[in-house]
Amino acid sequence: MTSLTTATAPGGDGVPVVNEVTGLPGGVGAAARAARADALDAWLHRIFPARPGVALVAVGGLGRRQCAPYGDLDLVLLHAGVPGVDELAAALWYPIWDAGLRLDHSVRTVAEALSVAQDDVKVALGLLDARHVAGDPALTEQLARTATDHWRRTAIRQLPGLREITAARWEAHGELAFLLEGDLKEAAGGLRDVGILRAIATAGVTDALRPAVHAAHRRLLDTRDALHQQVGRRVDRLVAQERDGVAKLLGVDGGDALLRLTAGDARTVRHALDDAWRAADRLRSGRQRAASGRPVRRPVARDVVEQDGELVLARTAIGARPDPCLSLRVAAAAASTRLPIARATCEWLAAYCPPLPAPWPPAARAALITLLGAGPGLVPAWETCDRYGLIDGWLPEWTRMRSLPQHNPVHRFTLDRHLVQTAYEASRHTRDVERPDLLLLGAFLHDIGKGLPGDHSTVGAPLAEAVATRIGLPPAEAALIGTLVRLHLLLPEVATRRDLSDPKTIAGVAGLVGDAGTLELLHALVRADAAATGPAAWSGWKGRLIADLVARVRTTLDTGEVPAPPAPDPALVAGPLPVVHLGEDRVSVAAADRRGLLATVAGCLALHRLEVISADAATVDGRALVECRVQPRYGLAPDPIALSADLRRAVAGDVSVTQRLRGRALAARSRGAAPRVVWHREAATDAVLLELRAADAAGLLYRVTCALDEAGAQVRAARIATLGGDVVDTFYLVGTDLPDERRAVVEAAVLAAV
Repeated sequence: MTSLTTATAPGGDGVPVVNEVTGLPGGVGAAARAARADALDAWLHRIFPARPGVALVAVGGLGRRQCAPYGDLDLVLLHAGVPGVDELAAALWYPIWDAGLRLDHSVRTVAEALSVAQDDVKVALGLLDARHVAGDPALTEQLARTATDHWRRTAIRQLPGLREITAARWEAHGELAFLLEGDLKEAAGGLRDVGILRAIATAGVTDALRPAVHAAHRRLLDTRDALHQQVGRRVDRLVAQERDGVAKLLGVDGGDALLRLTAGDARTVRHALDDAWRAADRLRSGRQRAASGRPVRRPVARDVVEQDGELVLARTAIGARPDPCLSLRVAAAAASTRLPIARATCEWLAAYCPPLPAPWPPAARAALITLLGAGPGLVPAWETCDRYGLIDGWLPEWTRMRSLPQHNPVHRFTLDRHLVQTAYEASRHTRDVERPDLLLLGAFLHDIGKGLPGDHSTVGAPLAEAVATRIGLPPAEAALIGTLVRLHLLLPEVATRRDLSDPKTIAGVAGLVGDAGTLELLHALVRADAAATGPAAWSGWKGRLIADLVARVRTTLDTGEVPAPPAPDPALVAGPLPVVHLGEDRVSVAAADRRGLLATVAGCLALHRLEVISADAATVDGRALVECRVQPRYGLAPDPIALSADLRRAVAGDVSVTQRLRGRALAARSRGAAPRVVWHREAATDAVLLELRAADAAGLLYRVTCALDEAGAQVRAARIATLGGDVVDTFYLVGTDLPDERRAVVEAAVLAAV
C-alpha cells in the first residue's frame, strides 16, 4: 500500500523507514508520529467522497496526531442527516480495510454523537480528541466545541464512573511500573491513563499535565513506536524477548535500563492521576462544604493535620529549622490513616526538611517502623514519598534498587516494590513474633543485596546490618537483622531440598539459626517474602514442609534433641502386597523389595501427569515402601482408579506399563541449557547428596531414577524443587562414602538421562 506514503521519518538508527504492511512512514519519535499523521490525513482526504453536510473526523491516535507504526484508525463519519450516508460510508471504509489498516468506525449526526457521549464516558473522552480530516469543517467544529463544553460542565459528575472503569482496567492489567512484561497502553501508569489526565485537565479540575507528565508521555509513546517497529505488528506489551531490540532503537543501554526508564515514567503518570482523582474529590467535597458551611480539618498526628481528605503540615511545624524526622512522621501518619499527602506538603518536605543524622533519633526510627507496619496504607504512602525524592534522603541505597527488574519468573514486582510489599505482608505476622519491629525491618531489607555481584543473601547481610546501625539499632539487634538477611532463604531451601527426617538436616538448621526467637522471625519472613513474590512462590505443600521443619528445629533448640522420624504408615507394613494408598497430595506404595521400584513409581505418576514434590524409599521387614508427595502437573487430578491400577501392575513388574513409561519418557526429554550436577558429601547422616539442576520436563524424575538404578546407586529419598522453568532435584544416595570413580559414573548416567 505504498500509495499511502507521502513522507518518511527516520528510524532508530537515523535511516528512513517505511512500514511494509501499510506503507506508512515508520520510525520513532514525535516527528515520525507527525509524519504518519500527515500521510494518513492526505490519503484519507484523497479517498473521501466530498459531499455537502458530511465530515470525516479523526479521534484516538490520529486525532491527537500520535500515530504508532501499526496503530488503529479511529474515525467518525459525521453527517447532517443527508441521504445516502450508508453508501458513502461503505465507499470509505472498504478502501481502508483493503489497505491493511485496522479501523474503528462509526456513522453519526452531531446530536447522535453527543447523545452517545452523554451515556458513555469513554466516548466522551474520545470526542475530546476530535480533529477534522476532510469534508465540512463546520460540522467537526460544532461537534468538538459542543463535546468539550459538555465535558467541562459534566466532568465532576462523570469522573467517579470513569474512576471505577479505570480501577477495573488496572486490576486486569496490573501496574506498569512493577511488571516485567507490562502493557504500555492499558496497565496502570500507561498511555491510556495519560488520556484521562488530559480529560481532567480539559475540565479545569487541576493542572494534571505538568512538565514531568509530558516528558513521561513522550517517552512512553517512543517506546511503543520502537516496540511496533521491532515486532513488525501492533503490540503494546513489552515482552522480555523484545526488550533489547526496543532499547537499541531508543538508544538505551540494554533491556534492564529500558525497564527502569519505563517504570519511572509509569510511576510519574500513575502518581499524577492519583493526584488528579483527589483534586476532583476535593472539588466535589468543596461544593458540598460550601453548601453546609462546615470546613473539614482535624489533627491526626504530631505536626500533621487532615484537610479536605489530604494530610498537610500543621502551622507550628513550618519554621526556620524543621525537625529532620518530620518527613518520616508525615509518611507514617499517611500510611496509618490511609490518607494521601498533599502535593504542596510533599514539595515543601523535599525542599526544606533537613537530612537525618546518623544514627537516627528514636523518633525517626519509631516513625519508620510505624510506616513499615501500617499494612495497606504502606504502599501508597511509600510511592508518594518516592515520587518526591524523600526516600533517597532516608536510605541512600534506594537509588540503586529503584525499579530494578527481577528476572526470575516467579517474581511479579521490581526489587523496590518487592521490598515494600514484603514489609506489608510481614505486618500480617507481627503478632506471631516477639520482636515485630525486627521482623518488619528484616522483611524490608531482606533482598538489599540484589543487583550486586555474588549471592544476594551473603552480599546483603552486611549492607542490611549497616542500615540497621545507621537507623539507630543497638549492635546486637543490627547483627540479628544481618542474620535474617543472610538466612532468609534457609527454611524454604532446606524444606524443599532436604530430607526432614534426617537428624543431620535438623541439627544443621538449628546450628545456623541459633535460637527460637530467630527461628520464628525467619518463619514469618519466609511467608511474607513468598506472598510478596507471587502466587508461584507458595503452595499448601510448601507451607506444610516449612512448618514441619520449623517444628522439628524448635524442638531441637528447646530440648537439645533431634526428634525421631515419623514411623511408617502401619497399613503399608502389613497385609498382602502390593499396597497402594492415594491421598489428596500423597501416594504411598508397598511392594516386594526390588531394584528400580522408586523409578517405576515415579514414572507411573508422570504417566498420569502428577508432579512428584518429594519421595522417600525405605525397606521394612523385607518389603519396600515408597511415599511421594504429589500435585497435578496441569491442575487436574488424575482418575484414581486408573492410577491405582497402573501402580499395582507396574510395581508387580507388568512389562506393558514399563514400556509405556519409557516411550513417554523418551518423548519428553527436555531441551535448553546444559544440566549440572552438584555433590554434597556431608549434608546427610547416612547418604551422599546428588543435586541436579536442569530444565523442567514431564517424566524427568523417572528418567533420572532409572539412570541412578542402572548405575547401581540406591536412592532412599528425593526432593524436587521447581523454580520457574528449572528444577533443583536432590537425591539421597545410600552410603556415606562414594569414591570419585563411582561418582563420575553416576554423574555421567544422570546427565545422559536428562
